[in-house]
Amino acid sequence: MSQCLYCNKKIAMNKVFCSKSCKENYFQYNAMQIPKPFLKRIYIFSNQEEREKEILNFSKRHNYKLDLLINKIKDESIKVGYLV
Repeated sequence: MSQCLYCNKKIAMNKVFCSKSCKENYFQYNAMQIPKPFLKRIYIFSNQEEREKEILNFSKRHNYKLDLLINKIKDESIKVGYLV
């Protein structure tokens, strides 16, 4: 048994993803690029309300799924050092 690359469910050996949505989410997540100036703007110069609006606008502008974008922003901000 192997595991889905996106959600880590156990799947058959001949598959890589458990569903089409997992496949789409995995590739969209990896293709997302979050610019460091954007991270700086939302974590240093913005409060919580402004941050949510900025993330929503960024999601619409680049046609990203909001939940994937929020996860990617959290991961990138941890790498940069804005979140611990």
